[in-house]
Amino acid sequence: MTQRLLVSYLTLAALVLICLEIPLGYVYSAAERERATNAAHEEAESIADYASLSLAYGRPEELAAQVAACAKRIGGRVLVVDPSGTPLATSHPIDADERAGLAKRAEISAALLGGNGADVRTSSIGGVNWLSVAVPVRHGATLQGAVRLIVPTDAVARDVHQVWLGLALGGVGVLTAVGTVAFALARWIGGPIRELERAARTLAGGSLTTPASVTTGPPEVRVLAATFNRTAALLEHLLASQSAFAGEASHQLKTPLAALRLRLDNLEPDVPPHLRANLNAAMTETERLARMVEGLLSLARMEETALTPEPVDLDEAAKERVYAWGGLYEQHGVRLLLLGDPIGRALAVPGAVEQILDNLLSNSLRVAPMGSTVTVFRRLRGSGAELHVADQGPGMTAEQRRRAFDRFWRAPDAPKGGTGLGLALVQRLTLASGGEALLLPAPGGGLEAVIRLQTLTPRRAGGFPLPIPHPRRRPTAGAKAGAGAGVGAGDA
Repeated sequence: MTQRLLVSYLTLAALVLICLEIPLGYVYSAAERERATNAAHEEAESIADYASLSLAYGRPEELAAQVAACAKRIGGRVLVVDPSGTPLATSHPIDADERAGLAKRAEISAALLGGNGADVRTSSIGGVNWLSVAVPVRHGATLQGAVRLIVPTDAVARDVHQVWLGLALGGVGVLTAVGTVAFALARWIGGPIRELERAARTLAGGSLTTPASVTTGPPEVRVLAATFNRTAALLEHLLASQSAFAGEASHQLKTPLAALRLRLDNLEPDVPPHLRANLNAAMTETERLARMVEGLLSLARMEETALTPEPVDLDEAAKERVYAWGGLYEQHGVRLLLLGDPIGRALAVPGAVEQILDNLLSNSLRVAPMGSTVTVFRRLRGSGAELHVADQGPGMTAEQRRRAFDRFWRAPDAPKGGTGLGLALVQRLTLASGGEALLLPAPGGGLEAVIRLQTLTPRRAGGFPLPIPHPRRRPTAGAKAGAGAGVGAGDA
């Protein structure tokens, strides 16, 4: 911010200086040239008056002396010619060619035509710029000739250059002063903003040990800092309340549920056979309530703190979860496969990949028909790494897939026992890891959950890895007629 403010101030000051100094420089240059032209014109008029008297009284030697003295005084050249262009007096030697063309020179010709003015010309002779002025010589109504006066303009050019240099140095000095003041002002304004940034980073880390300063900076920034401190204090209070609720709820809810489950287990030997179905239903609902409590507590714990993604070995996590769930899948007559090439590490919240796979595999097992296959496969994409969990269950409609990540939502025909929190937790963990969770129709029937994470493994050439073949199996008759809803349907 300091740099942007400094650049803004300097740019504004530079624009003001340019708008002032450039016109001033041009005005001074034009005035200097006008002054030099007027001075030359006055000298030429003076010589013309003296030549008129000298020629009228027949004193050409005095005219020659006056011409030489004038040329020496102005550091230029003076020439007096008669009406035909023949030199009468000159301060410098003239060769024959120049003598013959004097009458044809524009300034002399203009002065000899009617003798009613002066002609000004600028030219370069020997690398030096000269100013040429020609005026007529009159005695009464008689035209006696013309005077041409040539003066060098290097002195004028030096004065103009010095003025431009002075303006430039003055501009640099002004910009330096403006830069010094602007830097101090930008630091004064930017300091509280940087303090607010530091406090915001601290708050994003989960706590605000040092509030933002409310005694420095402009009044608007001080008011903003005070508002931020109040907001941060309120957020800390809310987070502390939520954390306390999560801890208390964990104790107050899980303990009675465990006691209730124990009492139901103890009742099992004493329950008559015709009431055994009611006891099993009560035990099932108790387990479902316990899972719902665990899901709610997991969501609360995840939302109460700012989680930072870390590098996670996706291959190791996928192998470990597939191995852990393999035995349970076998008991239900469902095959669990892990396919795909290694994809390396990706950014994820610690423990998030394991929880995501556990929820997806649990939901897949709940809806997978006996004899079907649930596939976990890995894939590298240009946007990162992907974990796919695909089953061969009935799948979901587009509207059901859109709502599947809502809390407590379950498909109308979902199997019993779900809580409606599994996929909500999957999405929250994926988003907290900087990734994306999707539900897509699986090729051949069923549902496919896709988890996309930012990978740390270098891409293959071109960023497009070789595709991993997706298992394509026809759904069984049981899958076609089943009432499940695919991956996550039980917990969606």
